[in-house]
Amino acid sequence: MRTHVQRTVSRCFAVLRQLRQIRRSVLTDTFQTMVVSLVLTRLDYGNSVLAGLPVYLVRRLQSVLNAAVRLTYHLRRSDPITDALVCLRWLRVPERVLYKIAVLVYKVLHGLALQYLGPLNYVADLPVRRPFRSAGTNRLAVPPVKLTTVANQPGFPGCRATDMERSASRRDFSRIVIHLQLAT
Repeated sequence: MRTHVQRTVSRCFAVLRQLRQIRRSVLTDTFQTMVVSLVLTRLDYGNSVLAGLPVYLVRRLQSVLNAAVRLTYHLRRSDPITDALVCLRWLRVPERVLYKIAVLVYKVLHGLALQYLGPLNYVADLPVRRPFRSAGTNRLAVPPVKLTTVANQPGFPGCRATDMERSASRRDFSRIVIHLQLAT
């Protein structure tokens, strides 16, 4: 996983160096679109496998995002970027990973995902001697992972499958995810 992050970071910084040269000759909206299409797509490609990534690797990916924001808004290294992230409506790297996983779960629950991603197991369906207290909450069971590079799988505490099933549109689903991120 470390080599994937290193290659992604080095390629994104190479693209940012190239974009810096044309920053002044392009309109701001066009430049922002170029940053999204050339940098953020590389950063987001396959980021659902980055769940449970060590903090030092997440920081490296976040540094790419920070550099893209600074380049877009002509900020210095010492300037805070939180307001710029909010203005651009970009999520931080850990939030991007969680959002990608939540979208995948939403698609599986609504039958919009590829067949190899489903079916998911509900906690109530697990074979145990005594039922879990959480069996009535429609939580999804996280499958065990045998990889040594993946730590504890993140989840959305309080996120129930029924909330995702009830959300008719992707917009409703996005509101649920944002609400859960603010609750944690």
